[in-house]
Parts: sequence; C-alpha cells; structure tokens
Amino acid sequence: MRIALVSDAWMPQVNGVVRTLSTVVGELERMGHEVLTISPERFRTLPCPTEPDVRLALATPWALGRLLEAFRPQALHVATEGPLGFAARRYCQWRAIPFTTSYHTHFPQYLRLRLGVPAALTFPLIRHFHRPSAAVLVTTQTLRRELGARGLRNLRLWPRGVDAELFRPRAGVEAPGPRPVMLYVGRVAVEKNIQAFLTLDLPGTKVVVGDGPQLAALQRAHPEVHFAGCRQGEALARYYAGADVFVFPSRTDTFGLVLLEALASGVPVAAYPVPGPRDVVGEAPQAGCLHEDLAQAVRAALQLSRDDARAFALRHSWQATAQRLLEALAPIPQARWN
Repeated sequence: MRIALVSDAWMPQVNGVVRTLSTVVGELERMGHEVLTISPERFRTLPCPTEPDVRLALATPWALGRLLEAFRPQALHVATEGPLGFAARRYCQWRAIPFTTSYHTHFPQYLRLRLGVPAALTFPLIRHFHRPSAAVLVTTQTLRRELGARGLRNLRLWPRGVDAELFRPRAGVEAPGPRPVMLYVGRVAVEKNIQAFLTLDLPGTKVVVGDGPQLAALQRAHPEVHFAGCRQGEALARYYAGADVFVFPSRTDTFGLVLLEALASGVPVAAYPVPGPRDVVGEAPQAGCLHEDLAQAVRAALQLSRDDARAFALRHSWQATAQRLLEALAPIPQARWN
C-alpha cells in the first residue's frame, strides 16, 4: 500500500511524537508498504514563536497537494494540527479525499501553561481540525473519553510500543552520583512539570536527560542535578539502564513513550495518577507507583522488581502499533487522483 504521512513534527526534532511516527514508518516499510513523509524540511520554514528550534512550514494546500498527486497514495494520515496538517486538511476537503488524523499533544493545556490561553478557546479549533477525519487516533482510553466529552468523534485507540532490544537492562552502567539514581527523560519545558521532580527532598542523585526551553533556568536553579542534555540511541539506553527509578512529573502528556522505554530497561516508574501514567501503568502495580505525593511514589517504586517492570513492557510492540494504524486508515479511491 502507498501511504502518505503528513506531520509538522519530524526530525531533527527530538520528542515522543517524532519517535513514534518515525518508528511506525520504519515498521510499515518493513511490512512492505511504501510511505511518503511530508514534513517541514520540504518547504520554507519559520521558527516557532515559543521554541525557535522547531520549524513551522510555509506550505500552501496546493504545494502540498502536488506532492500527493505525484505519489497517488492509497491512504493518507495527517498526524499533527500544525500548518502542514491544516494545509493537508484543506486540500483533502477540496478534493473530497478521505483521511485520518491523530491526537498526540494536548495543545490546549500546553498553550494555557506557556501563554495563558484558556483551553476553552483552543478546543473549538481542535474540534474543527479533526471533524472531517474518518478516524481520530488517540493513545489511551482515558484520552478517548476526555476528547469524546469535548465533542470529538470517530475516536479510535492507537497505543504505543517500545524497542525492547535497545531499551533493556544492562550490567555495569556507572551511576553519575550516589544511589538511588532518579531519572527524568524528555523535553525540558514548563508543561512537563520537571520542577516538581527536582524539588523532591529525597536522598540520591537526580538526572535529567533532554533539552528544551526551560533547560538553562533549571540548570541555574538546581546545580546539584545532573543535566545530561539530549541523548539518543545507545547513549540514551544506558542512562535508562543505570537508573533505579524513572520519575515522570508531567500532568499533561497524552501517553508518555518514555514510560515504556524505562520499564523495558527494567526501571520502575513513579508518577502522578493522571492520564498517561494511569493508562500505561495504572493497572500494573508491578510496573510503577502513582501517587499525588510524588516523593511517596518514588520511595514505593524503588521497592519494585526490575524484572517485573521489564516483563510488563514486553507486552507492547511497535509492530502492533503499525498494524493498528493500517486498520484505521481510510482507503482513497484511485479515481480521486485523475
């Protein structure tokens, strides 16, 4: 099958959305499908106002449409609600081409935290974007219920997987400081609520792996913390494997791919009992501890079995994630490209 994927989030960005999409594309290609990725590097771009390292594409629906017409996809998935996503949406409506979408990021909550924009003002735009979609793919049942209550329709589950070969227990990983080692991996931004982790009064070493707009401020405020910067591949996997507990302070993530990466590395999770962590580990007490007192969650998670944590993560595969996408895609009649 020829599949077109439109996404405003793509490499060189480093985040869960990009990791998810690029991994699924790889799985689809291994299954024999041909995938065209339409992302910002194909167009002129401008820096995102809140994150200059993120580039926003200056693409018209017609410029994007020319790429689609040359490829003649049999299915089209629009992954993000950014400039490219809106351009693809407009083109598809103009040509009466069916498409699917996905909801990765809680933009209404992020805009409220970063810019003070009330979620009541942004959710109507989210509903407008996804309304013509044949299926809106969401990560968890909790998110499905929440978005359904907000007026979104055609919601289908699209859970995540983990690379259990890369993210695995490893012997002999040196700790960056006294144990226990408490690890956070992800974007260093205000919506991730990292400050709640760094201010915990607990013995041991706190480690933050990642980059983002809040990094410099947190480094100045917490010189005792080990900030490792952005890490990928084997280097990232070793940070996971060297930790004793993975601390996930975010209250806004729709899933938290890093949760599965930590668990696959044999590292139990400590988090708040909110959507995302609750959907991933809420029904698996052997994998992590969720509590409104994050310090209590950390102390409890340190008592859990690393073997049990990994066994839980092995239930999730990227091949299954790719297959769920295939099942949700809306076929495009090839006559539409004539």
